[in-house]
Order: sequence, then structure tokens, then C-alpha cells
Amino acid sequence: MSFEQIAWLPLCAGLTAAGVALAYVAFRRRGVSAGLRMTAWALLPLAAYLTGALKTIWNIGTALVSFATGLVFSPAVWAGVALAGISVLLFFVSGGIRGRTLAKFRAMGRTGKQAPAGATGAESPTRPLPAAKKDAPKPVANKPASDDFSDVEDILKKHGIS
Repeated sequence: MSFEQIAWLPLCAGLTAAGVALAYVAFRRRGVSAGLRMTAWALLPLAAYLTGALKTIWNIGTALVSFATGLVFSPAVWAGVALAGISVLLFFVSGGIRGRTLAKFRAMGRTGKQAPAGATGAESPTRPLPAAKKDAPKPVANKPASDDFSDVEDILKKHGIS
């Protein structure tokens, strides 16, 4: 049904009149605040008609309904939704595989073994890992608890930064 086929003025005026009647009941039963709020809601249909906003609201509603029905009943749209789902699944799977590969690469880097050929990461697999300095001080196993920066110093020394 198109916008022009509906008698909007009587419909909006009727909704406003019913709302004002309900607002009167709200005034009597629940007080001034509830009555005024209900009156405000009751005036909106007639205001929408008089300002021309009702046609815009109607167009938005029909566009949403046609979009939803086109989405629900279209096999092409469902094929697109399925492809989007497969795409998201592949992103998650590839991220998990990449994380495992990086973890394996980092673990091999700690033990001094050569990295796998297909590993990716911040360090290049063809570049040899830096050798530990012979004159670098070894971390002490039992450090006093008052030394707050001991962990940071150990990390810096581990990476060759003094």
C-alpha cells in the first residue's frame, strides 16, 4: 500500500485523541508527571503528520521492510552470508595457525635451534640468532625482593642492551 492511499489525517487525529484520553486517565491515577508524559506521546502522531515527517517515517519503514524481506527470501543473499561466515572462520583459523607457528619459532629461538623454513615473525628465519655474550653477567637466582627493576634489567641484558 502506498503512502497516498492511506487517509493519514484521520488516523493521526484519532491516535492523538486516544492518547489524550489515556493521558487524562494517567493524570487521575498516577499524577501530573505521568499525565504530562502521556500527553507528550499523544501529540506526536498529529505533529508528525502536520510537519510532513510522517511521509519520511513511512519511507524509512518500507525501506527497512523491503530490505528485511529481500534478505530473508533471497538465495543470493544467503549465499553471501555463508561466504562471509566462511571468510570469518578462515580468518580465525589462520590466526590460530600463525600464532602456533610464531610460538614454535620463538621456542626454537630460545633453545638455539634453527628456525623452520616457513616461520614468520619479527626476526628473519635466515638470519642467525645472536649468540650469548661470554662476558655477560649471569642472572642471579636469589635476588633481594627490594630490587624493583631486576626483571627489567634481566630482560634488557638478555637482549644485549646495557
